[in-house]
Amino acid sequence: MKTVTYAAAAAAAVLALCGAAQAQQTLENVKKRGQLVCGVSQGNPGFSNPDAQGNWTGLDVALCRAVSAAIFADAKRIKFVPLSAKDRFTALQSGEVDLLSRTTTWTMSRDTQLGFDFVAVNFYDGQGFMVPKKSGVKSALELKGATVCTATGTTTELNLADYFRANKMEYKVVAFEKTDEVNAAYDSGRCDAYTTDRSSLASQRTKLKVPGDHVILPEVISKEPLGPVVRHGDANWGDIVRWSYFAMVNAEELGVTSKNVDEMKKSSNPEIKRMLGLEGDFGKMIGLDNAWAYNIIKQVGNYDEAYEASVGPKTPVGLPRGVNALWTKGGVQYAPPIR
Repeated sequence: MKTVTYAAAAAAAVLALCGAAQAQQTLENVKKRGQLVCGVSQGNPGFSNPDAQGNWTGLDVALCRAVSAAIFADAKRIKFVPLSAKDRFTALQSGEVDLLSRTTTWTMSRDTQLGFDFVAVNFYDGQGFMVPKKSGVKSALELKGATVCTATGTTTELNLADYFRANKMEYKVVAFEKTDEVNAAYDSGRCDAYTTDRSSLASQRTKLKVPGDHVILPEVISKEPLGPVVRHGDANWGDIVRWSYFAMVNAEELGVTSKNVDEMKKSSNPEIKRMLGLEGDFGKMIGLDNAWAYNIIKQVGNYDEAYEASVGPKTPVGLPRGVNALWTKGGVQYAPPIR
């Protein structure tokens, strides 16, 4: 057991060193390549999911497009790389992707031990359970002895173990590497319940044979702050990704949208002027053109636009803003000022 542990730690250390060396020149490499390489899920409707023509959409995809718009003034200069939960960190460490935007939970161990930097939280979530309506189960506390399906390589398995142990309940876990494998197992009746982040449960429910036959239970058993991840060692690259997201949140707060951004250039509000590159050199501070935020808002939209188009109440995923509303509207989404 110790030998395996040391070997795994050594392998992680080598990958982290390789990643750190590449991280120091990420922006330069992205510009030279002519496109951003963004790691996303293998298919999570509302967050990162390809359509029949291979066009990627979702809240995590919007962040990738924002970074591309900030760098190239073109939100489409991206190569999307679908990754399993198990493979996502290796792909980031090795330099296969420049950025991981894949409903990834920010935890202390991931932040301090794997050579990564979490730069923002673009969705606050929590783990839950989904069950067939016909089961009659109304609460997760009724799942004693249940077989539970989930994905391997995630915090989900640990939270699941904690919850059942804390409530002195037995259970059996059936874990798969790919989300579609989890869905298939649950949909075929191999599992009594399906557990993952509640947003992903809502997303994956849309892919079941009869979505309306399944219900998400009320319990929230964990904190899951989800956000973009970059390799440790390149502060400027982290700043670019971080402020690309913050620009979208600030734009929503200031009422600047993809539809009115050109008109807003006439605003006398100094915050809007700074954000749109009309005052100061805030783009130059991070190695970009001063129109970086304007390009994000014009081509991708503000946070509200991205949320409503991806996972909002009018989409099949159907999630209300809730805790992801702006801090001015009772939520916790909050961005530092551009000044």
